[in-house]
Amino acid sequence: MSTASARLHEQFDTSRQQLKASKLGMWTFLATEVLLFGALFCVYSYYRFAFPQGFALGSKHTDVVLGTIETAVLLTSSLTMALAIRAIRLAQRRAAVMLLLITAAFGLSFLGIHAGEYVHEWREHLFPGHRFNDSLRAVNGTEMFFTLYYVMTGLHALHVTIGFCVLLVLAVLTWRGRYSPTYFTPVELGGLYWHLVDIVWIFLFPLFYLVSRT
Repeated sequence: MSTASARLHEQFDTSRQQLKASKLGMWTFLATEVLLFGALFCVYSYYRFAFPQGFALGSKHTDVVLGTIETAVLLTSSLTMALAIRAIRLAQRRAAVMLLLITAAFGLSFLGIHAGEYVHEWREHLFPGHRFNDSLRAVNGTEMFFTLYYVMTGLHALHVTIGFCVLLVLAVLTWRGRYSPTYFTPVELGGLYWHLVDIVWIFLFPLFYLVSRT
């Protein structure tokens, strides 16, 4: 059995049909992710307009410099992901592996920076609960701001972690010659997922870091 035929599952007649089905499945999955974050954005919008002063005050206690760096890191990672797919299309296996690893490194850097933010905010008593900063608690909505901040950015960080693991697997399989210009569907689907992660952050950044600056 040839490599090409081995990659074609029995329920499909052609590789093109299999590719279309794979993309449809991924886009369906991404649609559910949009619904998930969309619901959270709706919750955020409700409380944002209900407690404008509390959200503005909470935003002043987020680190806009680190948030900007995180945004730049993820946007750059989208570029390297796109270049990795292009390298596979051009049969540049070594370059593709390197670009996938660089993309994964950007993702890990993002997680590291954001973890540092969480540690700092914990020390400043900005975590909702009985230890929450008393001066901020006095302003209605501030604690809700940080509740949504941790839920939404934490969920996003979970998606980045999953994407990081996927990128490492794709890099290993690419190095082993699993993908080529004639078959690179998993890498392309992984790229779609990674781009979604980046797009979600583009919305999260202004919602939590720029409220008090508008």
